[in-house]
Amino acid sequence: MATMMGMPGRALSEHRFFAGMAGAILATVLIGFAPTFYLRPMFPAVPSPSEPFVYIHGAVFTGWILLLIAQATLVAGGRTDLHRKVGAWGAALAVGMVAMGTIAALIGANRPGGFVGVPVPPLQFLAIPLMSMVTFGGFVAAAVLLRRDPQSHKRLMLIASVQIITAAIARWPVVSDFGPPAFFGVTDLFIVALAVWDFRSRGRLHPATLWGGLITIASQPATLALSGTAGWLAFAKWATGLLG
Repeated sequence: MATMMGMPGRALSEHRFFAGMAGAILATVLIGFAPTFYLRPMFPAVPSPSEPFVYIHGAVFTGWILLLIAQATLVAGGRTDLHRKVGAWGAALAVGMVAMGTIAALIGANRPGGFVGVPVPPLQFLAIPLMSMVTFGGFVAAAVLLRRDPQSHKRLMLIASVQIITAAIARWPVVSDFGPPAFFGVTDLFIVALAVWDFRSRGRLHPATLWGGLITIASQPATLALSGTAGWLAFAKWATGLLG
């Protein structure tokens, strides 16, 4: 069985990179949601969601990121057999996350004060979490289809996970003051890091990085353009009304 100690240098560096990226995603989410979720008792003056469903949603999404770290660790430890078994449960989890993320977004947009900690009109901001559910689900589906291609699979899973961190970045101090372009700009740093890794390790972009990055970046101005249209605002008002 392969182990971290027995790996050649390039494979070891690759495993460390993807594990490090997963850890950076976790840190990003912890920073964004610390005052309203993870460390809520320590920030009593910070407004927090009151709906229990939102906290269940937060725990499930945190579980996904921890699973991402665990899966990278399993591969690094040579436990690809266990990685595949856990991956089947991960795919099912992703389906549930899309549903839960959509409902949580509608709850936030329907809340009298809008999304907690986000200085953007709620019906307009709703486009960001809903689009992230579309891209997240699409990238996870592509990763599952390409699960026998490890290089594509790991990149697509990483890019899928990047889709769900913009909401956390939107709550970062300072960054939140600059609105959606800043939220997306910081998110894209993860894509840039993956591209740099590809050039360093392969001398060129991997196709999954290229197309995944292009889709991610192109979806961002498209989301912003859509969010301010009369058609979107009418749809958002109708969608939030489904919650009663």
